[in-house]
Amino acid sequence: MEVDKKKCVGCGNCIPWCTMGVIFIGDDSKADVNQEECVECENCYRSLRNGKRNPGIVRFIRKTLGLFNLQYNPPVDECPTGARTPSELEWPRTLRKVFSDPTAIHPSTGIGGRGTEEIKTNDVTGRLKDGDIGFVVELGRPGIGAWFKDIERMAMSLAEIGINFEPKNPVTVLMTDINTGKLRDDILNEKVLSAIIEFKTTLDKIDDVLQTLEEMKTEVNTVFCVGISAKGAADGSAPYEEIVESLGYALSLNGKTNLGLGRSGAKGLNG
Repeated sequence: MEVDKKKCVGCGNCIPWCTMGVIFIGDDSKADVNQEECVECENCYRSLRNGKRNPGIVRFIRKTLGLFNLQYNPPVDECPTGARTPSELEWPRTLRKVFSDPTAIHPSTGIGGRGTEEIKTNDVTGRLKDGDIGFVVELGRPGIGAWFKDIERMAMSLAEIGINFEPKNPVTVLMTDINTGKLRDDILNEKVLSAIIEFKTTLDKIDDVLQTLEEMKTEVNTVFCVGISAKGAADGSAPYEEIVESLGYALSLNGKTNLGLGRSGAKGLNG
């Protein structure tokens, strides 16, 4: 995201709409964007209406009111002069938008949002078969994001224990070697709001997966959350429950409701 300095009047309305907190008022009293940290989510652009006011007139009003210790405050959901401008993105920075803007479509999967249907929709996608244990590891959150170099570090650590990355996943598509989890070198310094690593394994590998994730907590410069899933049994139980809880983790039911699902089998880990 960029700011048209000819239009910006420094009202600061765009600042609270930034998902990463990287918009600020600079020394020129106009809004600016930390381009290294911006994830191109365009939330500030979508959320603020364009007031279409003349920048010169607005500046004159603000300056005049300032002489009397008064302020000109446009509505909080408006950029009075429409000063925000989406950047013309080129590869690899285009990845920031497709992973961070929920309205963008991932070209590799044709899916919006984070580019994957995820294992929690297994009753529809059928990704998990009998005996499969599915994991999702989501790195990043608003306010912190995630660098692809950390996503790669996580993927490569998981690959060492012998798991199978989900092919219909935008992170997997960016791997140069799905056996090692290595990502393309030209994307490692790109940052996104969040990204999801998906993979399958077996019951006997759950301990190894969770141990690896524990070790990675201090190895990646971001936060991450973990989900686990499997086909539910006839009584509604999941085959991994006893194992996960015996390792000291608490399971919580998935907070989302997906119409058309049958027995619940997708749960998240707390701990």
